[in-house]
Amino acid sequence: MAKLRNSASCLKFFILTLTLSMLWSCSSEQNRLSKIKGKQIPIDEKIASSPALEKVIEPYRTHINKDLDSVLAYCPETLDKNHGKWSTAIGNLLADVTLQKADQLFQKRHQQQVAICLLNHGGIRATLPKGNVTTRTAFEIMPFENNLVIAALKGEQIEEMVDYFIKGKKAHPVSGIEIVLTPDEKSYESIAIQGKLLDKKQTYFVATSDYLITGGDNMTFFAKATSTYDMDYKLRNLIIDYFKETDTIPVIKDNRVRILK
Repeated sequence: MAKLRNSASCLKFFILTLTLSMLWSCSSEQNRLSKIKGKQIPIDEKIASSPALEKVIEPYRTHINKDLDSVLAYCPETLDKNHGKWSTAIGNLLADVTLQKADQLFQKRHQQQVAICLLNHGGIRATLPKGNVTTRTAFEIMPFENNLVIAALKGEQIEEMVDYFIKGKKAHPVSGIEIVLTPDEKSYESIAIQGKLLDKKQTYFVATSDYLITGGDNMTFFAKATSTYDMDYKLRNLIIDYFKETDTIPVIKDNRVRILK
């Protein structure tokens, strides 16, 4: 009789343990993604003009347009990258602003001075029109996601940079450098950095973009940089920050590139 009771107790314990194990197994089971299906839905005129879709999009469009159209500064005249042979007012502005911001940031992070800025003529995608300057203006001028990069170049590479500049005959934005061309405009007579003649043995820090640092626009001399620093700062944001700090945009028409008479 005692053996029967013990057997019954063992059976109950076994059933209880099995039941709890099954319950625990079910509760700990997780769903796993095994397959994703999708299809392309073309946005035709019918969908694009859908009131339901417009109702969803409209609040976002309003918010974005409000940010983009907020007035940041004022430009006294239209600045066009095509107005000038060796330099332009808009190129001078963008290079000066980039050099100023790059130097401030680089000195703060690395305690070194940025002496030169070189951007590319093709990177300026729109004019800076006379009148109110907005965030949208900055996006139109610089629509790309290019970062500010600082490159350490020796004096010999600065000479290569100037040779590239002259050979290309494009008004690439430059700042911190003065180039005096020979009368035939085929070579340079002198190069000055921050008011001092170029020293071939010295290393100069040059502000540019991540596009150019990797050889964009055939600027291969950047490959010889002894070091580079990605500042994690988009050039467009740099320009927007400058606009926010400025009341009236300066029109800069100086002789950073001039021809020897």
